[in-house]
Amino acid sequence: MPGGSAGRRRSNPFSGRLWSISGMDYGVSKPKSNTTLKVFVAVSLTVLCMVMLQHSSHSVYTTHHELPKHKEGVQHILVTGGAGYIGSHATLRLLEDGYMVTIVDNLSRGNIGAIHVLRQLFPNSNLFQFIYADLGDKRAVDEIFKNNAFDAVMHFAAVAYVGESTLDPLRYYHNITSNTLTLLEAMVANNVNKLIYSSTCATYGEPETMPITEDTPQVPINPYGKAKKMAEEIIRDYARSSDLGVTILRYFNVIGSDPEGRLGEAPRPELRNHGRISGACFDAAMGIIPGLQIKGTDYETRDGTCIRDYIHVTDLVDAHVKALNNTQSSKVGIYNVGTGKGSSVREFVEACKKATGVNITVVFLERRPGDYAEVYSDPSKIKNELNWSAEHTDLAETLAVAWRWRESHPDGYMK
Repeated sequence: MPGGSAGRRRSNPFSGRLWSISGMDYGVSKPKSNTTLKVFVAVSLTVLCMVMLQHSSHSVYTTHHELPKHKEGVQHILVTGGAGYIGSHATLRLLEDGYMVTIVDNLSRGNIGAIHVLRQLFPNSNLFQFIYADLGDKRAVDEIFKNNAFDAVMHFAAVAYVGESTLDPLRYYHNITSNTLTLLEAMVANNVNKLIYSSTCATYGEPETMPITEDTPQVPINPYGKAKKMAEEIIRDYARSSDLGVTILRYFNVIGSDPEGRLGEAPRPELRNHGRISGACFDAAMGIIPGLQIKGTDYETRDGTCIRDYIHVTDLVDAHVKALNNTQSSKVGIYNVGTGKGSSVREFVEACKKATGVNITVVFLERRPGDYAEVYSDPSKIKNELNWSAEHTDLAETLAVAWRWRESHPDGYMK
């Protein structure tokens, strides 16, 4: 999000109104009035902070009026985390397909710039709204469900960095497992009976054999994978005793961007050490960081570096839409979403060099805690049951498209 220094007039992206946090001059022309003025300022700021905290605790902000509860022939989809990388691409696809969409996001990892792009693409649409709220705030979540009639939920919202999860595990259990429970309770209370859940191959841990199938034992080795597995179990337990229809999609490594250049990946600078390898490659190509760090060169793989299955974000979104159209009441479908082939980190870096045209400097470091040596999918189940398969499988081409967006947006959605 765009930043600003204290004392400057800045826009509130949630309401479109302007807030001023400084509108006073603190003159001290007479010593005898100095104490009184200081007391006045202190009290005023205290009251202002109390009002803002009280206002933000359980309130919901939107960039648009509430959508109609029912629209003939149109399904209303709640997209949690829709301001994020994957969620924004999914929202774009849903709107293009004629769905009504409500995004809920607290912007802790999402980007208000993506919301602005979606609004610009659909300026006169009465099919889209953005709600600023935290899924950990039960009262806010209940209010959202009460004021809308959702036909289904696509649940993307989650913190999602393996390395970060090992450093701050409690945050991951709260954000992923606990928040999913809160969301599910709201769905139950409001008779919303279709859920597409964003899960991860990290729930499998480090399997003994490759490729990974949906029957591969789930033995996660980091808090991110454990929290996602717990959330899956909560969902499945409830589905067994209800008419909830669920599709759980276990992602592999997501890369790429909208082929038409409308949306992209805008990683937060403070999370560069935990982010996706594509973001790090592009940062190095742009000179934002001095080079690329490869963590771990002694894995038992063909070139010593980790092997991953890289899935294009638009292919991933297509899997969600197919899942949405095929999820059946009282049934749980579980699918791996990947290409079925793995690329090493070294191979990825070479593809990034080719895509950017920059000879990126590479530094080799020790392994990162919680990483697996080799992970790639067997996507045959989703192909057979949902008629889905990855279309964008050339790594260099995928990175070239993503690079065009990033190069034209050096400061993310700010430009």
